[in-house]
Amino acid sequence: MSDALPQGATIGILGGGQLGRMLSVAASRLGYRTHIFEPGAEPPAGHVAHAVTTASYDDKAALTRFAESVDVVTYEFENIPTEALDTLQALRPIRPGREALRVSQDRMTEKEFLSDLGLRTAPFAAVDSEADLNNALELIGAPAILKTRRFGYDGKGQARILSKDDAADAFEAMNGAPAVLEGFVDFSHEVSVIAARGVDGEVACFDPGENVHRDGILRTTTVPARLTPAHRQDAILLAGRILNALDYVGVMGVELFVCADGLVVNEIAPRVHNSGHWTQNGCSVDQFEQHIRAVAGLPLGDGGRHSDVQMENLIGDDMDRVPELLREADTALHLYGKAEAKPGRKMGHVNRIVRGG
Repeated sequence: MSDALPQGATIGILGGGQLGRMLSVAASRLGYRTHIFEPGAEPPAGHVAHAVTTASYDDKAALTRFAESVDVVTYEFENIPTEALDTLQALRPIRPGREALRVSQDRMTEKEFLSDLGLRTAPFAAVDSEADLNNALELIGAPAILKTRRFGYDGKGQARILSKDDAADAFEAMNGAPAVLEGFVDFSHEVSVIAARGVDGEVACFDPGENVHRDGILRTTTVPARLTPAHRQDAILLAGRILNALDYVGVMGVELFVCADGLVVNEIAPRVHNSGHWTQNGCSVDQFEQHIRAVAGLPLGDGGRHSDVQMENLIGDDMDRVPELLREADTALHLYGKAEAKPGRKMGHVNRIVRGG
C-alpha cells in the first residue's frame, strides 16, 4: 500500500467511450479523480470525469499537458499510436505496460506470443500478398477467415473464406493492409476470462462467462459458463500465465474457444472488456473497480461471484426497449450517454440476475 496512489490523485484515461466512463465511475468510488484524453467531442466518459482533454493523439503539446496533470495513465482501447505512448511514458507510468499494447495491436504478433507460451490458438499464417494467401490456404485449408493484422473490432476488417474461390475477393477486402489467415476451430461455444494483476504480481480472476455473438458483435455473456471443472481451472490458469508473461498491471479479457479436447485462445484484450460487464451486478468488486485498484497500486478484490448473471448488450434501436427494461425485475440498466443510436452501436447493457429454481 505504501506505493498506492493517495486519495485525490488523478488517473489519466486514454479514450472517452463507455469503458472510460465506467472506469471513471469506479475511480470516483475509490476517491480518485479521472482525466479523459479523447479526440472526439462530447465523449461519454466526459460526463462523469473530473477533466477532459479534447485533442488528437499526434498533438504532443496536449499529450504533455495531459500527462503532467495526472499521476498514472491507463487506457480503454488498444490502438493508441506509438508516438503518443512515447510522449506519455516519458512523464508518467502507463498501466498496463507497453508490451501488452505491442502484442495486442497486431493479430500476428499476438498469435505468435500465445504460441510461444505453449497455448493453443487457431492455425494461422501471415498474409501480405495474394500469393501468401493462396499458400496459406494450401497449408491451413478452408473454411478460414482473413483478418487485418491491426485495427479490427466487432467483426470489422474480416472476410470469410469458405473455399479457395473466395480468396481473391477476401484479399481485395483487406484494401492492401497486412493480414493474417486463421483456420476455423471446431468449438462448441466461446467463453472469456476477465483477469487482473496488481503492481505486486498478485493475480485475481473472475468466473469465466459464456459469450454469444451476432453479426460479429457480442450480444450476451452468461455466468456461469458451460465448462467442466477441469476446463474452468485451465481457463483461469492460462489467463494467469498470459498476465505474468506480460508483467501486466490491470484487467485483461481473454477469449477462449471451448473444444472437445481443450481450450483454444481466440484473442486477448489489454483492458476492461465487454464480456466482463456482468461483474457490475454479480460481484462485490467489478472489473472496473478491479482495474482501478490495480493501476492505483491498491490490493485487488477477490473477484468472487455472489449471483448468476446474464449480460445483454443494447445495440442501436434496442434503446426502444428501455422503458420495458426499466420495469423488469432483477434487471440493472447501464446506459452510456451516447447522443444518437446507430445500427451496430453499443448504447448500453443490462445485467439480469438469474434466480435458481
